[in-house]
Amino acid sequence: MEELVIRDADVVDGSGEPSYRADVVVDGGRIVSVVKEAAAAGCQRPEARRELDAEGLVLSPGFIDMHAHSDLALLRDPDHSAKAAQGVTLEVIGQDGLSYAPVDDRTLAEVRRAITGWNGYGDDIDFTWRSVGEYLDRLDRGIAVNAAYLIPQGTVRMLAVGWEDREATPAELDRMRRLVAEGMEQGAVGMSSGLTYTPGMYAKDAELTELCRVVASYGGYYCPHHRSYGAGALEAYEEMVALAREAGCPLHLAHATMNFGVNKDRAPELLSLLDSALATGADITLDTYPYTPGSTTLAAMLPSWASEGGPEKILERLDDGAVSERIRHGMEVLGSDGCHGVPIEWDTIEISGVSDPGLASYVGRTVQESADLRGEDPWTTARRLLVEDRLGSTILQHVGHEENVRAIMRHRVHTGGSDGILQGTRPHPRAYGTFPHYLGRYVRELGVLSLEECVAHLTARPAARLRLPDRGLVREGYRADLVLFDPATVAAGATFERPRALPTGIPYVLVDGRFVIEDGRRTEVLAGRAVRRTAV
Repeated sequence: MEELVIRDADVVDGSGEPSYRADVVVDGGRIVSVVKEAAAAGCQRPEARRELDAEGLVLSPGFIDMHAHSDLALLRDPDHSAKAAQGVTLEVIGQDGLSYAPVDDRTLAEVRRAITGWNGYGDDIDFTWRSVGEYLDRLDRGIAVNAAYLIPQGTVRMLAVGWEDREATPAELDRMRRLVAEGMEQGAVGMSSGLTYTPGMYAKDAELTELCRVVASYGGYYCPHHRSYGAGALEAYEEMVALAREAGCPLHLAHATMNFGVNKDRAPELLSLLDSALATGADITLDTYPYTPGSTTLAAMLPSWASEGGPEKILERLDDGAVSERIRHGMEVLGSDGCHGVPIEWDTIEISGVSDPGLASYVGRTVQESADLRGEDPWTTARRLLVEDRLGSTILQHVGHEENVRAIMRHRVHTGGSDGILQGTRPHPRAYGTFPHYLGRYVRELGVLSLEECVAHLTARPAARLRLPDRGLVREGYRADLVLFDPATVAAGATFERPRALPTGIPYVLVDGRFVIEDGRRTEVLAGRAVRRTAV
């Protein structure tokens, strides 16, 4: 007899088609049968060792977070309710060109420093791996939800070239090609870039194109955080579309937003650009989170020239009065590339977390507010915080536009991604709330998407991008990564004031047919594993 039957569920199966009532039988980690309208038809209903009454609940495939920053959280926090409680059953990590494999000892130390604000320094992690394959093996010991990995181009460049702002030599480019090929062979699903983050941003398009050709040869995709989301955003999108076309590589645009005052009401221009490319055969998808503020590190706002050489060089420059004044002028007057070419507005930069607990008074205030309290200019405040927190401070950047958010999420190639940074006292609520916020706010309350459309955006569409032949739909033979939610009550609990509050209306989540959320509570099950690239 099979393990579980989910009885009388309203199945929204991920296809975008209308829902239907069914009994769904699960055994051995897979869906073994979907019996539609069994009760109404008067036919023999399936039986199993356990029966779950799903009356009033929607059953859908588990949600796929196409842009996650859980690279260390998955290892550090077996509970991982931040994602499991949202109905997320698969995360794509290794984002924005910076992560922890492939590395050598030197590069590992550097990358740990560089993205402390994203993931913490990792004092509680063993870091026994160096290659992509070894990192995926480490995930296979058991994690809360599944994870797929993107090779981080910035880390690859760090390993082969260092932190210098220069073109790679032929030998260095060959080494980067080999590193990308090895990562793909070991199971990565593609490659990411962070083209406003050092050292990845120092790569010219020709270098990126060569690496994307390697990715394409293995059936992977390219996921760039491109060179600007502010001034020049459309040109940056055009650059990525042209680069991917030249390389013959599928393109997935990371957190595809149109932010800052210069881009208010300009989402239709982006969507027109994408539609034109799609009409000529381009393979493009994108992800977004359903909020207006962004989130990153305070150090990311610095001009790229100030970041050359790595974290210690940044601190040296901040300590030099004349150089620090150049940095201030670049940020406040010229508009640094770190701030997307837009002069920084300190009243939009809210400190969301610090590495040093002694600096907690900054958290929850904008840089401008903290400066006013101290009776000093905001750059003096920001500079002090950067130095005293050793570049570990995270921020919320209040520069988005709701009309752009809604327009982009309606597009047919859109998928959901939280971009969730789990560090800090007051992280962005998208880390804990993205997926129920889509369902509660943008489906039930606003009607921006129908329920069937939204579920397809969060399940089948990302599974297709990841080339996963047995995930993303409620179908016989598919993996039993499933979520049951109440469409009348599902909502994000997380707010900007209480960013770690868990969602409501999601009582059951299954990973590999096992309950990771049961009766609204996290179980002790660690059913997640590394999801490796499917061979072409």
